[in-house]
Amino acid sequence: MVTNNILEMHNITKTFPGVKALDKVNVYVEEGEIHFIVGENGAGKSTLMKVLSGIYPYGTYDGDIKFKNEVKQFNKINDSVNSGIVIINQELALFPDLTVYENIFVGHEIKNKGIIDWNETRKEAKKYLDMVGLNVDLNDLVGSLGVGKQQLIEIAKALSQNVTLLILDEPTAALNDDDSENLLKLLENLKKDGITSIMISHKLNEVEAIADSVTVIRDGKTISRLKKEEISESKIIRDMVGRDIDDIYPKRPKFKGDKIVFETAHFNAYNTRTNKYVVEDANIKLHKGEVVGIVGLMGAGRTEFAHSIFGNVAKYKLSGSILINNEVVNLNSTKKAIEHGLAYVSEDRKTNGLILPETISDNISITNLKEISKYGLLDFHKQNSVAIDYVRKLGIRTPSINQVVNNLSGGNQQKVQIAKWLFSRPNILILDEPTRGIDVGAKYEIYTIINQLVDQGMSILLISSELPEILGMADRIYVIAEGKQTGEFKIDDATSEKIMERATL
Repeated sequence: MVTNNILEMHNITKTFPGVKALDKVNVYVEEGEIHFIVGENGAGKSTLMKVLSGIYPYGTYDGDIKFKNEVKQFNKINDSVNSGIVIINQELALFPDLTVYENIFVGHEIKNKGIIDWNETRKEAKKYLDMVGLNVDLNDLVGSLGVGKQQLIEIAKALSQNVTLLILDEPTAALNDDDSENLLKLLENLKKDGITSIMISHKLNEVEAIADSVTVIRDGKTISRLKKEEISESKIIRDMVGRDIDDIYPKRPKFKGDKIVFETAHFNAYNTRTNKYVVEDANIKLHKGEVVGIVGLMGAGRTEFAHSIFGNVAKYKLSGSILINNEVVNLNSTKKAIEHGLAYVSEDRKTNGLILPETISDNISITNLKEISKYGLLDFHKQNSVAIDYVRKLGIRTPSINQVVNNLSGGNQQKVQIAKWLFSRPNILILDEPTRGIDVGAKYEIYTIINQLVDQGMSILLISSELPEILGMADRIYVIAEGKQTGEFKIDDATSEKIMERATL
């Protein structure tokens, strides 16, 4: 029977040792629509797309894949690409030491009589960069660019191939609101050109904005398929987590403290490689038990500010002062920053935040080995006790503290990264995009942890691209634009419009 479905996945079952990741999952996608697949971290969304793309080859799963009314048996990723299916995974497949234009066409080079035509390659690369709204030098090495820009380059690379079904796994996780909106508009334009899209996203506002249909997966099973007129955030959340979440931002008492525990005074960070200030005249104060939000567009200098105060890991040229408890301190190394009670949860947990091939126990304990050592020898009993304690406190879902971190869902990986830094016993915690790429249920759990920490007297700098997150969690907000501090708001005075006005100065 011929249908309008470009894709049908019937009873897909995928098992790993001891775990059934997918259990008779069914997905139907109509030609020319934007279809979302949503679910909590670990629900099986990415596994399902890896089955579809041939990353998990035919024979390693049960069930059938029908594409354009033909049963397909993809044995490798090139098989799906040759059929017109292109997937962009969460883990970016870029070469850091190649240029932007080389990355876009690597593997499908533009050739003239067997020789790569570099002029045509640059011309075409520029066209696809314009499509995704990215303005960078084509000759830049990809490794020198931020994770958000790299994500856009990955999308441009996918568009440069002969695609009829585009799969995007959390494509906006690393993007700010403006870039995310541009991408959503891009998908709608591609839809007009007849390209079908499947998008995995934890941002339910994106689902409501552009989805033609949604498949909700929970615990490896298909829970529901919603048509456009049936889509609502509350319905999706209920199907995703199996319960209602009335308010994703848990309430806590209004902050009333007055003790300043951290301050920058006319603080500057100068990037000697690019010959520009990434932080300029920053005067930021943080009180005991307070959550201070730091917002700005991508490239505004938020992460650069975090790096410069947390031991200056980027080796900027610094000037001005940092004060902790009203005393000027010199935080010229990460070790000194930790000794002065600072901790930094990186925006890029997979690269800078965690040691993915190591266990939960090893990752959590690495910031404070002295506490679990005696006479220079590691006390494994203490190490395991610490890990068990944090797994319990933070609700990390794992069969064992000896589970390899790479095998955890994104939300649980993020909890391990937070646990790792909490074990360093900080007074000041810098959270850089703490909920990037995690689902609504895990976000709620992270927010609950933030409230518990400030209730215990910890002070938090919260860096986020998501304005609702900042407005929902912060006590005060600083706005940064092009490295400069352009605004400060008490939470009762802050609105999205006011923040964006200051962020675009």
